Amino acid sequence: MCRTLSAFPTTCLERAKEFKTRLGIFLHKSELGSDTGSVGKFEWGSKHSKERNFSEDVLGWRESFDLLLSSKNGVAAFHAFLKTEFSEENLEFWLACEEFKKIRSATKLASRAHGIFEEFIRSEAPKEVNIDHETRELTRTNLQAATATCFDVAQGKTRTLMEKDSYPRFLKSPAYQDLAAQATTASASASSCSLAEPLCT
Repeated sequence: MCRTLSAFPTTCLERAKEFKTRLGIFLHKSELGSDTGSVGKFEWGSKHSKERNFSEDVLGWRESFDLLLSSKNGVAAFHAFLKTEFSEENLEFWLACEEFKKIRSATKLASRAHGIFEEFIRSEAPKEVNIDHETRELTRTNLQAATATCFDVAQGKTRTLMEKDSYPRFLKSPAYQDLAAQATTASASASSCSLAEPLCT
């Protein structure tokens, strides 16, 4: 039978609570609008084993940009960071493109394509992304016969820009450095506590 969270040593529980609090502060409960694909709030389970998994997730963000983008919590944290730099439109556009590719209806595809173009691509768009004129015009041309790939070039350039520019700054930011340090400590604590008090008996 598995032990409840209360069965763990007080020091383990205190570290878990502190880690959770620091993460909440870092993320500022960041969420995107439903039209760009929600990044969601960070998830925190009540079970002790979640701490170890989440710590590994946080530490994995520095391994590669792909790992960061594949993590729901990573995307939320990265979005919170980009907001401090006033450049969140790049990630929001990337997320909008990911959601766009899932649309199966041709009518909805065309409608959403024009919506994304108006929001992120056209000159003076509300959330205009930083792409060159040629890419902007190519995307405009692609809209004449919208397909799931019509934003691929623009999305790729925006992703590259984030990976080479914003991502390294995110990793060097005091907020992430502090979070990573907490994750390292929490991961080590989870391991030691797990050895001292096995989760399941």
